[in-house]
Amino acid sequence: MAKIKTLKLTLIRSITGRLPKHKATVASLGLRRMHQTIEVKDTPVSRGMIMQVGYLLKVEEV
Repeated sequence: MAKIKTLKLTLIRSITGRLPKHKATVASLGLRRMHQTIEVKDTPVSRGMIMQVGYLLKVEEV
């Protein structure tokens, strides 16, 4: 069985003053505060969310 790929996301820019849609996307990814790091599964859905708010994130493959 293949290992599920994950991505490590870190919020490196503030969501203050951003579009409400972008704030909601960051929240749905599970990020709540600056410099918080989380891991998400590498799926087309998560990739789409990352593409939308990629300018706020640091993305690393695990």
